[in-house]
Amino acid sequence: MKSLWNDAEAAEHKGPLGPRVYTSRLLGRDKSLVLHGGGNTSVKLTEKDLFGQDLDILYVKGSGWDLETIEAPGFSPVRLDYIRRLAALPALSDPQMVNELATHMTRAGAPAPSIETILHGILPAKYVDHTHADAVLSVTNAPGGFERVREIYADRVVIVPYVMPGFDLAAVCAREFPKQATKNTVGMVLMNHGIFSFGEDARQAYERMIALVGEAETYLDQRKSWSMRYETKPLGSVKREEIAQLRRTLCDTAGTPMIVTIRDDEKFRAFAQHPKVGQVSQQGPATPDHVIRTKPLPMVGRDVAAYAAAYRAYFERNAAKAKEKKTMLDPAPRMALDPAFGLAAAGRTAKDAAIVAELYDHSIDVFLRAEGIGGWRALPEANLFEVEYWDLEQAKLRKGGAPPVFAGEIVIVTGAASGIGKACAESFLKRGAAVIGLDRTASITSLLTRPDYLGIECDLTDRAAVEAALERAVKAFGGVDMLVLNAGIFPASNPIQAIPLDTWHKTMAVNVEANLALMQACHPLLKLAPRGGRIVVIGSKNVPAPGPGAGAYSASKAAMNQLARVAALEWGKDNIRINSLHPNAVYDTALWTDEVLASRAKAYNLTVEQYRTNNLLKTEVSSRDVAELAAEMCGPLFAKTTAAQVPVDGGNERVV
Repeated sequence: MKSLWNDAEAAEHKGPLGPRVYTSRLLGRDKSLVLHGGGNTSVKLTEKDLFGQDLDILYVKGSGWDLETIEAPGFSPVRLDYIRRLAALPALSDPQMVNELATHMTRAGAPAPSIETILHGILPAKYVDHTHADAVLSVTNAPGGFERVREIYADRVVIVPYVMPGFDLAAVCAREFPKQATKNTVGMVLMNHGIFSFGEDARQAYERMIALVGEAETYLDQRKSWSMRYETKPLGSVKREEIAQLRRTLCDTAGTPMIVTIRDDEKFRAFAQHPKVGQVSQQGPATPDHVIRTKPLPMVGRDVAAYAAAYRAYFERNAAKAKEKKTMLDPAPRMALDPAFGLAAAGRTAKDAAIVAELYDHSIDVFLRAEGIGGWRALPEANLFEVEYWDLEQAKLRKGGAPPVFAGEIVIVTGAASGIGKACAESFLKRGAAVIGLDRTASITSLLTRPDYLGIECDLTDRAAVEAALERAVKAFGGVDMLVLNAGIFPASNPIQAIPLDTWHKTMAVNVEANLALMQACHPLLKLAPRGGRIVVIGSKNVPAPGPGAGAYSASKAAMNQLARVAALEWGKDNIRINSLHPNAVYDTALWTDEVLASRAKAYNLTVEQYRTNNLLKTEVSSRDVAELAAEMCGPLFAKTTAAQVPVDGGNERVV
């Protein structure tokens, strides 16, 4: 491990908190040290209060901030004298501790201080850094971990046995640190938890952390347990329907829809094929901080019945304590391991699932490195229970509120690069869905940068491209719950006698045949949707009221409408509902070029402006108007509706 300190970068961070922000970000950059909100940092500063008196303040990383991106407002200012008085108390509940820390901050609106604030406050140094370094966890969770730590560091670190984070841990550290510390002490190791370093300036504390973790890496490397080699056996491909079925099983176990992301790179497949995977993976997480996101008892293989039984037994063993504590913890599984595809990571959102996958990526390193020096040993189940059913975790759940309507669900939107399709993607994202946008325009891939969006360049008339897109979609999110069929073309206006046959064929191929092929390919996935499959067809006013010069377009939309009606008849038994929207005069779409708009206006003997508001309400219909209704039709409001045809046209006298 090497220091990332750069004098020029450091100089850019101004103000009293500048050095603290800079080295916090350096730690956050290295995922082998800090993952997804883990770890924390602090600095002790003296400031003047309103009356000109000096106050000693501990600025500690606030809840909800990530070290990699933290800024000065992400540090919570807490009165240091009060922190140290709290540390001297004989007992304090964690909820009361949180309240006391929050009420002794010097800035209203600051984030809640870290749960380890008292621990930072008692350490006798200006700067304190804390990480969950992979290398240190590997050493502390191997047999003889205490002795190994002492062998590596001698008296340069204080060693504290495992205690759950919170007041009790701070109290133990307050007692142990003065007993063990020497003039050589530069850090502290919390067994099965992580490592602290400290110093009188930000660089010293940071580089001590790098040096301490580097020594643990060297220790493992000398025992040929640092550089991992992964070997896998080819076991054949896994069908996307199998992944969707696995997701359905996890959703049923959780009692709610979940996103499932597949990680099938060699590392995950090698771990799933490891001869001791059943033993190693079932013990628990790399650190108790990960227990909620990387549940014990991950599924190994696709024996879902055996997994469900083991999972039920796990929670039944804790039922009495859970009832006593009046818990409301989500018991949802978070992962499955399979020799063929590697890891399936589950979460209520795509971001949560991605976090699970990244945490387990590092957990595998910790597990296998510990195995290389004697064997991985997780904390006892009772300790994991303490964290999982912790008062503070319960408080988070109670505070969380109702999830978005489409949380844990997946939608495919075709023609999503612009117009109605783009608006649909935004409407579904707003409601919590993970979105796969398909479009033949290359910009679809960079339309949005967020974990719950996957843009795929795809010509829907190319069956092979559609198959490849669905493979990527299912691997990314686990299945398909909803389908918005929006892609289409509007050929140039021609009377029937002048329609070129190639124009007719192309219009039918895009507007009908491509949709049919996608529906067929998605049908097995929609059948497995936890809340039932839903399809919305973006039709056209031309279905009930065709216009002159639009023979090919009108016929293709009418054919698609009839296909949707038949699908409602046939797929109702599969709990799939399909409804159509018939927009008209939506001009902020790629179909309506200036030329097409002028041509259609001319066909009705209207000006372009008259044509834009040529409806009963004299209003203009936007892509967002259509998209919002498309999303609503997939929601609970239309849960008992199928085969509906709803106009979104401002009122058209020919339709009325």
